[in-house]
Amino acid sequence: MKAMILAAGRGERMRPLTDTCPKPLLKVRGRPLIVWHILNLVKAGITDIVINHAHLGHMIVEALGDGSKFGAKIQYSAEATALETAGGIAQALPLLTDGETPFIVVSGDVYIPHFNFAECIDTLEDKDMWGNPHPLDERDVAWLYMVKNPDFHPAGDFSLSLMGLSNEDNEAATRLTFGNIGVYRPEMFAHIKAGEHAKLAPILRDYADRGQLGGELYRGIWHNLGTPEQLQALNAPLTKLN
Repeated sequence: MKAMILAAGRGERMRPLTDTCPKPLLKVRGRPLIVWHILNLVKAGITDIVINHAHLGHMIVEALGDGSKFGAKIQYSAEATALETAGGIAQALPLLTDGETPFIVVSGDVYIPHFNFAECIDTLEDKDMWGNPHPLDERDVAWLYMVKNPDFHPAGDFSLSLMGLSNEDNEAATRLTFGNIGVYRPEMFAHIKAGEHAKLAPILRDYADRGQLGGELYRGIWHNLGTPEQLQALNAPLTKLN
């Protein structure tokens, strides 16, 4: 299985820091955000990594190189202008998959220092416990890692129940926020042309309505860094953290 790290965003809310540094290269605890991901992927045995970039992308390439210093093999998908999440994934598909194999995608601006990417490998199953193939129109096409709703997103994104993720609320489900970590089948993006701008959220909501979106709650440390103040707080001495 391969992985993609999304690193093409402009990081508007993180300005002025991102005027001169791509957001994924900002450091938390002395290490660039994107390097936390790379090291954790390699630790899980996932060494083939694709990184897309646009804003100040040359700095990302210069900082990470071919990935060998991390024990990884890094390939890059350059975008003249950021293509949004789904558009960026679609353009990188030839680097990510043979057309059948699922892959991991994680945003380069989330801080998840203890995430175990090895857990992603077997999330999308093609067969049931008896070895029978799941019908193509019934199997999950994506597996999302959800987090408890942060203060900036109290309404959440999807409801999680034993049946998977849903757009609708119900008594047996818990409303949660997408943590920007997911495993996807390539068929999700086959309709998007290379170079086309496309958002991920509408695609996910469509598959949720079809009952083909799985997921689970991630309980570890998770921060979606949006402002210089958030970055400063994470880099504060441990004795001052809440």
